[in-house]
Amino acid sequence: MDTTVLRSAYDRLLDAAAIPDLGEADDGGWNADQILAHLLSVDASIAAVAMGVVAGSRPTFDNRVSLDLWNLDRIIAEHSGRADLIDHVRSQATVLCDIADQLNAEAASVLVPSLLLSNNALVLDQPIPLARLIDGLAEDHVPVHTQQLLDLRIAVPGHA
Repeated sequence: MDTTVLRSAYDRLLDAAAIPDLGEADDGGWNADQILAHLLSVDASIAAVAMGVVAGSRPTFDNRVSLDLWNLDRIIAEHSGRADLIDHVRSQATVLCDIADQLNAEAASVLVPSLLLSNNALVLDQPIPLARLIDGLAEDHVPVHTQQLLDLRIAVPGHA
């Protein structure tokens, strides 16, 4: 697999996460730390799925644990602050991309039973190729969370 687009997406996300003075979501959604914790959980899960495929098992992907607020708070508490979360997302994204870079066409095409929820709505409940699961991060998941982070910027009076 080629992870050039995914690596670029993470670079943009990490730049957005490093913006000072990210506030709370206007709609009551996740704050920056919760977004980063969610990414850590999703990335670890997908890396584990990819490694399982390479090992010959047929794992499943279910993103519900990465949406659970208790789990996100647990992940946040394991870090010393936003900079530590950002560093961990950076290193884990690198691990995930390194694993994906080494997948051959056969492994990338293995169907992974997947359950994806977003905003309490079912998005996907069917097997998809491992490559599509990984590519979905670059095409949708990471850019959506990058925009969420950018939307958390606190408007400073007198500045555009």
